[in-house]
Amino acid sequence: MISAAKEVAKPARVVVVEDESDIGALLEYLLDREGFDVVVARTGQDALREIAQRLPDLVLLDLMLPDVDGLDILREIKRRDTAERTRVLILSAKKAEDDRILGLEHGADDYVVKPFSPRELLLRVRSLLQREGAGPRVEAARLVSGPIELDLDTHVARVAGRAIRLTLTEFRLLASLVRNEGRVRSREALLTEVWGYDSEALSRTVDTHVRRLRSKLGPGADWLGTVRGVGYRLRDPKFAED
Repeated sequence: MISAAKEVAKPARVVVVEDESDIGALLEYLLDREGFDVVVARTGQDALREIAQRLPDLVLLDLMLPDVDGLDILREIKRRDTAERTRVLILSAKKAEDDRILGLEHGADDYVVKPFSPRELLLRVRSLLQREGAGPRVEAARLVSGPIELDLDTHVARVAGRAIRLTLTEFRLLASLVRNEGRVRSREALLTEVWGYDSEALSRTVDTHVRRLRSKLGPGADWLGTVRGVGYRLRDPKFAED
């Protein structure tokens, strides 16, 4: 009798794009210790070659590289990643608010400023890589609110019957708002639920992703309302009161 071989889950593939050798070595050590399949690219061209060979699960991306602008690498990832499966965490010394917003607006899932806490960085990496749908399913596979429809199994979002492209983080953010239709969700609550951590200093991360989400919702954008000084709420615009 021949028994079927047990399938072993492959470790997540992480590409670190970092030209500073000491930081690259530290990141490689930290991620390898966590069990990830780690590749370190010292230049932008090396990073583009790695991405062209096989899209990774996660890219830790420095913006200031000697040969290629980090945002150009981010654009190339988004161009190739038609299934929106690759997460991108920008790790940069650029700490101005405008730099953070620019990175997030180009499709990054998170932004960490150097110098960074290794413990916090690993928390964010694990949060971005956590498997969707792990454990028993306790909710319907489809969420609907007005013209917005989310298929939780396939990660397909539709507005008025038309599919729209969302990053994983945008999909999770919208799913959280749909699940809580009519209720105000604070930025802190969304950070905890969607990103897996809580920090008042990072509340602009939520704002930037909500703005990107609105731009993609088309006729459903009016359903996503801002509650000043608190957070966001999904509700029928016919009953808007703010």
